Amino acid sequence: MTIGWGILAPGDIAHQFATELALVPEARIAAVGSRDLGRAEAFSSRFGGTPYGSYAELVEDPAVDVVYVASPHGVHPEHTRLAMAAGKAVLCEKPIAISADEATALFAEARDRDVFLMEAMWTACHPLIRAMLGHLAEGRYGEVRQVSARLGFVMRPDEDARLFDPALGGGSLLDMGIYPVTLATLVLGDPEATTALATLSDRGVDLDIAIAARYASGAVAALSSSMTACLANTATIATTTGHLDLTQEFHHPTSIRWTPLERSDASIPPAEEITGDEPIIGEGYGNEILEVHRCLAAGRLTSDLVSPEQSIAVLTQLDRLRQQAGIEL
Repeated sequence: MTIGWGILAPGDIAHQFATELALVPEARIAAVGSRDLGRAEAFSSRFGGTPYGSYAELVEDPAVDVVYVASPHGVHPEHTRLAMAAGKAVLCEKPIAISADEATALFAEARDRDVFLMEAMWTACHPLIRAMLGHLAEGRYGEVRQVSARLGFVMRPDEDARLFDPALGGGSLLDMGIYPVTLATLVLGDPEATTALATLSDRGVDLDIAIAARYASGAVAALSSSMTACLANTATIATTTGHLDLTQEFHHPTSIRWTPLERSDASIPPAEEITGDEPIIGEGYGNEILEVHRCLAAGRLTSDLVSPEQSIAVLTQLDRLRQQAGIEL
């Protein structure tokens, strides 16, 4: 059965999403909604779907099975609720909300309305990440002791004004830092202690942030994000027997390489590239779309790959980190 997608807010990320949606079997864009009908029509002419000049019209279209919410962070709850009230399944861009409390309320409402809801954290759906996590859980690469990850780009207000607007959930932590935090959480679970230092703009959004975390196992993590520096955008997971390197860009890696300790030990796997159980679709958006399709086909209201518990746990950490760094939204 072909699944009809509705695109809510046709900005840059929606264009990337739609490009990869075209690569997923049994997926089509049924409609696109914008507060500016002209923008919806321009998007529709490129990707298809009925254009609407309001989000309310979009979510009421009977051809739409799932709404992809691609609006700015600060209005994710409002737009997710609009779609759920119309009985639509929702895939909401990360972060699904600005705070853990807001996310908890959204998932509770989805459960009450009996509709599917998932945060669009493509990293957790990526075939290479999933395969790596499986190997780590089995102990193939030893015990994880450190995770380091950084993601950052030089951004200017004239390029993406929302990133510099506290009312829209701006700042590097929610937009970029969520990925290092998510990776560390996928690998090590919730931290038992964190600390964060940030440099803030004159409007109070974080331009740069550095995070340190410690976990119950004794492992530690060093994480960072930036809107003023071109970071390497790579990650390393160091274990008792070697290290895993996630290449640019680690949140949707093209490769993950295992390098063992330089000593002869038959119990340590030799150097190898990790392979996934399914192909990477596009740059990875296609794999999270495929996960939504799997969940809908199974009649599920949530995803195991990006569970409500995982989304809320990450946002709980981001709430604490913002407080520690003096970031107010």
